[in-house]
Amino acid sequence: MPVLNDEVPSEGDFDAGRRRGEFDSITPEDFIRGSGGAGRGNPPGWLGRDDIERARMQLPITYVEIVPVRTDDLGRISQVGSLLCVSDDGNIERTLITGRVLFHESLREAIARNVAKDLGDIALPMLPANLQPFTVAEFFPTPGLSEYYDPRQHAIALCYVVPIAGDCKPQDETLDVEWVDPRGGTMETFLAQMVNGHDRIVRRALAWAGI
Repeated sequence: MPVLNDEVPSEGDFDAGRRRGEFDSITPEDFIRGSGGAGRGNPPGWLGRDDIERARMQLPITYVEIVPVRTDDLGRISQVGSLLCVSDDGNIERTLITGRVLFHESLREAIARNVAKDLGDIALPMLPANLQPFTVAEFFPTPGLSEYYDPRQHAIALCYVVPIAGDCKPQDETLDVEWVDPRGGTMETFLAQMVNGHDRIVRRALAWAGI
């Protein structure tokens, strides 16, 4: 586990070897981006691959799940977006914008970062003034325990509808972004292509928006 401020770490703590005051000059941006500042490695709480895998076996992980939408001049949802990505087993899958909330990162920052990660820096997400999620989805690594499934971990996802005002340029593992009219005839096909409960999140998002 990471230690905070100047607590005295125990021998087995994540950053037990750090010097007192070593990270006094670290900013929130350093925690988010993992820069560590001034040439030092990642700050406390930025987990490497082995550490996050161990955490996933022991703890629920907090996520944000984002339903990207286009809106008309009156703020009504005109299109719902989804991402085409390559899954861990090499298949193409349709999903939503999703990602972990990092240590020392606010929910607002997590939403903005994950939108930029998948859609690019000029997507221009219109973040809600009120960060109350429209639903909370609890993903389990065991099939059948919930309507939401994630083989990697037990994840608790705070779900948001976020209008996208800018241009989308797929980034990272995102191959393409596709948009569909939620009132059109292709909506059911669109939802049927989503797996592990993401289609239910979109349905709940549309119901929350009055569609």
